[in-house]
Amino acid sequence: MTNPLENLTGNGLLIHHWDTDGITSAALLLHHLKDHQLITQTPTLGNYYLTETELQHTQKYDYIIVCDMALPHDNLSILSNDKPLLIFDHHLQEKHQKALLHHNPVIDGKSPEDYPSASWITNTYLTNPPNLYALLGVIGDHECTINENPLFKAHIETLQEQHNLCFKELLYMVYLLDSNYKIGDKKAVENAPNQLNDNWQDPKAILNNKQWVKNQNNIQEELKTQLNTIPQPHHGIIIKNMHNSYNLISTITRKIYWQTQQPTIVINTGYFPEHDQLYARAQKDLAPMIQQGKQLGFNCGGKKQVLGAIVPKHQTQHYLEIIKQYLKD
Repeated sequence: MTNPLENLTGNGLLIHHWDTDGITSAALLLHHLKDHQLITQTPTLGNYYLTETELQHTQKYDYIIVCDMALPHDNLSILSNDKPLLIFDHHLQEKHQKALLHHNPVIDGKSPEDYPSASWITNTYLTNPPNLYALLGVIGDHECTINENPLFKAHIETLQEQHNLCFKELLYMVYLLDSNYKIGDKKAVENAPNQLNDNWQDPKAILNNKQWVKNQNNIQEELKTQLNTIPQPHHGIIIKNMHNSYNLISTITRKIYWQTQQPTIVINTGYFPEHDQLYARAQKDLAPMIQQGKQLGFNCGGKKQVLGAIVPKHQTQHYLEIIKQYLKD
């Protein structure tokens, strides 16, 4: 079967998520398409969709690649209207029929445990052997819990031997790559895949990046403040409210959930002026709540055990009550 990537011509736009998985996925694609003209872009940090202005900007490109982002159907329809659209992802979403390629083994029925990140899916599609960038995306989305997966634990141990690294150093690399979006530096996020591509598979280029190290030091101080007090569960659910200009909600939700093993919902009222960030993690399948959020008109996405939403402030409490009731049942 012909690889659609090989037939792309003209100027391309590579839209990627702002976290390590999105950045490394983008770097893998940049390297594979090194003879192509590709510009990297991420949505407004915190948005799981493209604004009207961002959509207009995409029209000047000849083809578009989206990685590690479950953009809304109407966004994808505009992107694929008159040009090739290729998608590499692992989130819950509908197959986009107009895309030239929508590569997401999870929605094709494959186990998320076998395809734990967009970087791994992208790397496999490109027929590369396991490598630093493919596995950093995996670690970024799962952190220490990935060591409970025997297959990926073995891949990571091999990687550690190849580069003389420990797992803590790999995890620290993830934190450094994530630091750009957490402090709200969109330009740095968009440049990060190019930096990885210029320093191909080089751990030192990540570990020794002075700006990223500085970012991470500042973030650690803020995380200590936010995680200093974890609310007691009510009806078996932990609900944390915060008002913060850093984009830390997914990290805070993850850390509370992994520490307590209780369903966790975090609401940040300080990132957007007119909307709240809502993030949830639970053992129970959150796909129905993602669908419920979309039906209510919210920008909403995630995976089986993860929900992220941007909700108008006057509707946050209503959506929160729906999720709480679902988790109680």
